[in-house]
This record gives sequence, structure tokens and C-alpha cells, in this order.
Amino acid sequence: MSSKNIQRPEPGTQEELAQKEELNKKIKEQKILVDELSNLKKNRRVYTQQPNSNIFFLADKGESLSSCKKDLDNMRKEYQDI
Repeated sequence: MSSKNIQRPEPGTQEELAQKEELNKKIKEQKILVDELSNLKKNRRVYTQQPNSNIFFLADKGESLSSCKKDLDNMRKEYQDI
């Protein structure tokens, strides 16, 4: 009988792959959000949802755009660290 050397992935590798895929999806969503906010007309209103509720408040478009860009940058850094 010959013994075959089969390499099995480490337990952390599978988890890292799943985490990377999930983060990649979130990055794509965030890119779309930034593009949508960037292409809005000047007179359009932007609303933000309060966490854990169905209440929306009027927000500044510029502040929302910069916040979304910052979140996107943080996600990209986190993706590279994985």
C-alpha cells in the first residue's frame, strides 16, 4: 500500500475564506452606495436610518458621502489585512 500525502486546509483557512467573501460583498455594496450618492442631483434629499429602528432623519449629502467613503476605505484596509 502506498501512502498518499494529502494536505488538508487548516481550520482557520476555511473561516478566513468565508470572512473574506463576506467582506468582499460588503465592499461591493459600499462602492455602489458611494457611486449613488456621488451622482445625486444637488436638490435631492438624503436620509439616514437610525440603528435598530425604522426611523429616518434628513442628513447632509456631503457628510453622508464622506462617511461612506471612510467606511469603504476601512473595509478595504481590513480586506488587505486578512
